Amino acid sequence: MTVTTGRVVAGRYALATLIGQGGMGQVWTAYDQRLDRRVAVKLLRPDKVAGQEAGELRRRFARECRVTAQVDHPGLVTVHDAGSEGEELFLVMQYVDGADLSGHLAEHGPYPWQWAVAVAAQLCAVLSAVHAVPIIHRDLKPRNVMVKQDGTVTVLDLGVASVMDNDTTRLTHTGSPIGSPAYMAPEQAMGGAVGPYTDLYALGVLLHELLSGDVPFAGSTALGVLHRHLYEPPLPVRRIRPEIPEALETLVLRLLAKDPQHRPASAQEVYEHLAPLLPARGTPTGAPLDPTRPFLRPHAPWPDRARTPAPQPAPVAPVEEKPDVARAVDEVKRLLGEGRITQAVDLLGAILPAAAQQHGEHSPVVRTLRKQYAATLLDDGQYRRALPELRRLADERAAEAGQADPRSLRFRFEAAQCLEQLGEPAAALAEYRALLPFYENRYVAADDPDLVLDLRRRIGLLLLALGDRAGAHATLVRLLHDVEHTRGPGHPLAGDLRRTLHWLGRMGG
Repeated sequence: MTVTTGRVVAGRYALATLIGQGGMGQVWTAYDQRLDRRVAVKLLRPDKVAGQEAGELRRRFARECRVTAQVDHPGLVTVHDAGSEGEELFLVMQYVDGADLSGHLAEHGPYPWQWAVAVAAQLCAVLSAVHAVPIIHRDLKPRNVMVKQDGTVTVLDLGVASVMDNDTTRLTHTGSPIGSPAYMAPEQAMGGAVGPYTDLYALGVLLHELLSGDVPFAGSTALGVLHRHLYEPPLPVRRIRPEIPEALETLVLRLLAKDPQHRPASAQEVYEHLAPLLPARGTPTGAPLDPTRPFLRPHAPWPDRARTPAPQPAPVAPVEEKPDVARAVDEVKRLLGEGRITQAVDLLGAILPAAAQQHGEHSPVVRTLRKQYAATLLDDGQYRRALPELRRLADERAAEAGQADPRSLRFRFEAAQCLEQLGEPAAALAEYRALLPFYENRYVAADDPDLVLDLRRRIGLLLLALGDRAGAHATLVRLLHDVEHTRGPGHPLAGDLRRTLHWLGRMGG
């Protein structure tokens, strides 16, 4: 990718100075010529992504940008614009005046432990907000965290790693997972399903680094680093710095647990453990780039936010105005055709009560609208809102047509996908396993022959995420044999499975 100073992106953003680059692209300072303000522009390199067609990558990019733009939190960099130009994807963000945490640590490392607690608490607030969507950062590391002049912390690159990845971690052409090995959770290193617990592990690595001056697992090769993540216990930080509170050391070790189920349950829980260690209320020092300065009180996460469903939008019109359901349906179709998914979701949610009143709760019109609503929520990444809708549709269809009805099973499969994305791997695995016998039935499988393969793949990856490497290996080996037998050795899924099994073998699985 050849990019030069002065190039204007999207007819509006004039690139000024290259401030960072890596495997996925470059970051530039730029000037928004329309509003005359400094911005940051990230240019992504689609050629570095394994197994994704250009059109599918652009669709994923637009979706992730749309979802992340809805997260309103002071600890997140604001997204101003996004799109594609030629073969490149671009993301226009707020320019943050400060220092990235990596450079800041190099000047002040190791951190005073109070600074480390202040940074981690602010990161918990951000993670609590994004996990409630849910979004998984997947690449939390010091270079993706900025300390602003007032000491507040801002997280960068939310959603970018997900765009360059797949629903679960995909291996690159070289057989290495996407991400930064030093901060990579064991389940991510093995190519298993990821969730909020994956970001919490990265937070533990980052917190260990702030306290000790180095990451807990280093090495001369990516393979060596990942092997240590999987098999070696981290060094307790008090052995390096005895003045660190014992409670803080205990929290770091919990965050670095190999098994996701042994880590704290949420970023909210981590924050509650950090809160007693935060600086006492008082007058800030006023020094720039001091991460304790915001503590009078940090941007605390909303209590129980991650367990509270998003509020439903208010009705478009009072009932007495008798909304025109047919016209609203036409408007939804138009919005979906224009890619305005979020607006379509809100309109569908608003029109459903009126449609139920006019046509009856169980009428074909209302059922069609509810199916569209659930499908659109799923496509928009609003898994928390989609889950109860899909479960309701599955139960109603099963009551009418039986447990083996293909449409009921499909709704259950999509509900399990929501559980997976919401960071509930054990629940998702149980549901996939309950569905598998139905899809292995020839009559049911005939309706969607590829879905049973995807179902078995997801079971294998969730077993990896839960630390059952032997079970995952056996599941994926059997699946590879069946894919090669029924689809041929050149099928894309066969290639993915061989890479995963090769990686699993190299890591001692």
